[in-house]
Amino acid sequence: MTTQQTPNLPTGPEYAEQKAEALPQPVSSKDSHDTILDIARLWTSPRTVFSTRHLMSDVDPLQSTFPLAAYCFMTGFIDSVSFTAIFVWCGFQTGNSVQLALALARLFSGPPGQRDTSFHLADQQALTSVLTFIAGASLGRIGDRMGPKTRAWLFLGTMIQALFTMAAAIAAWKSGQGSIAEVRGDPAWTNTLTFVAVGFMSASLGLQGIMGKRVNTQFATTIVLTTVWCELMADPKLLNFRQRVISRDHKLIAIFALFLGGFVGRAIIDAVGAASTLGVGTGMRTLIAIWWLFVPGKPVKTGKPVSG
Repeated sequence: MTTQQTPNLPTGPEYAEQKAEALPQPVSSKDSHDTILDIARLWTSPRTVFSTRHLMSDVDPLQSTFPLAAYCFMTGFIDSVSFTAIFVWCGFQTGNSVQLALALARLFSGPPGQRDTSFHLADQQALTSVLTFIAGASLGRIGDRMGPKTRAWLFLGTMIQALFTMAAAIAAWKSGQGSIAEVRGDPAWTNTLTFVAVGFMSASLGLQGIMGKRVNTQFATTIVLTTVWCELMADPKLLNFRQRVISRDHKLIAIFALFLGGFVGRAIIDAVGAASTLGVGTGMRTLIAIWWLFVPGKPVKTGKPVSG
């Protein structure tokens, strides 16, 4: 009597996953995030929000699109305030760093005795922005202890950003100075309290940048778009419009959100001034902080691994 030998095939959920990888993905696959179920998973149950287990667990980076896009919006929003008043970017430290290099080079320009050795106001403001941005980013190290993707840290860190923005709003209000500079050589902010406002705005964006980077998504730091633009143009699926491509679509969302933030910020400045605009920004950051509590975690995979 002959027995038919069966091939040594793996069994269980791992085998199902291998088969799924071998087959072409259907149009309505989970990766597209188009189904009603996937949209519903952008939120988690309010009943579990304040449990320790929920707060100390990690969010799913793939489900963090909305708050990270809101981060990008806040970058444009905050930068619109600083650039409109003093032509300094609180979030884009590349320009500020080059400006300080030019200021240092100016010390050696011209014959001895006729060199410009003054510390220009614009350079002082750029230095303030760079130093406070670094200080704010250093606070992101707290997240390394709590867990950079935990809801507790994302909520706490975003609330710290809100407090920094509120401090900037109060400083700008108490300074008694204007909000819009008409000429680059004549900034609207010149006194000490406006330096405080610039410092707190830069610190809030520094903290936001390292928090966004730690989530590790296509939004990158949610601040610098130069890298995002380069990666977008280098994406091999840039012109593939027949399906959703996360690496491309999320970068486009980041760019649009930052642009929209700058537009909205300037519109509010024209209506109510810089201090009130920063007050609105404080409220927005608070909403983003609460938003993080409702971002779901990664789906738990069930099933025992196949033993070798």
